[in-house]
Amino acid sequence: MAKYQRLYPGCFYHIYNRGNRGEILFREDRNFNYFLSLYGKYIRPIADTYCYCLLPNHFHFLVRIKEQESIDDDLISWSSRAFSNLFSTYTKAINQAFQRSGSLFEKPFKRKHIDVDRYLFQLVIYIHRNPQKHGLVKDFRDWTYSSYPAIIGYGSTRIQRGEVLKLFGGREGFVKSHSIAEVEGIIKIQFFDNVD
Repeated sequence: MAKYQRLYPGCFYHIYNRGNRGEILFREDRNFNYFLSLYGKYIRPIADTYCYCLLPNHFHFLVRIKEQESIDDDLISWSSRAFSNLFSTYTKAINQAFQRSGSLFEKPFKRKHIDVDRYLFQLVIYIHRNPQKHGLVKDFRDWTYSSYPAIIGYGSTRIQRGEVLKLFGGREGFVKSHSIAEVEGIIKIQFFDNVD
């Protein structure tokens, strides 16, 4: 059985995964939307979302597990179960819709504890720029299934917009940092070398 890091209350995590054997996770727009609706159902009760990006064969989320009054193994494993329930429910729907069977996601899902502010800063940029990195769009700002528009926007959102913008010194710093990354390549750090 593969070892994985537990999800502890109050901690930031980069949650990511890809399709089993490189399989496509999101074939149609409705698949992206359904996954996000399930994410809201299963993950919002246990984690605050700082940013995300869904791509056809993988996804990235930056989350902070919500604080609990008493931390015990049941609460810690409950956080991991919420993600597992999300993936299981989505897999069942895709299997039924596309007449497939078996696992859709690689197991276990990946999670990296983020405990340094500069990694939080760089991870937000990395996640948002991922569609451009993979050649899905010429400009990452054009990708629909990303938190970038919600963070630069003014409408209501469940993304932790205020905290993300604070990390970048405000909306202008957020936009500029994402653009500078394109020119200077500041997101090419070893921390992300093995992440797609």
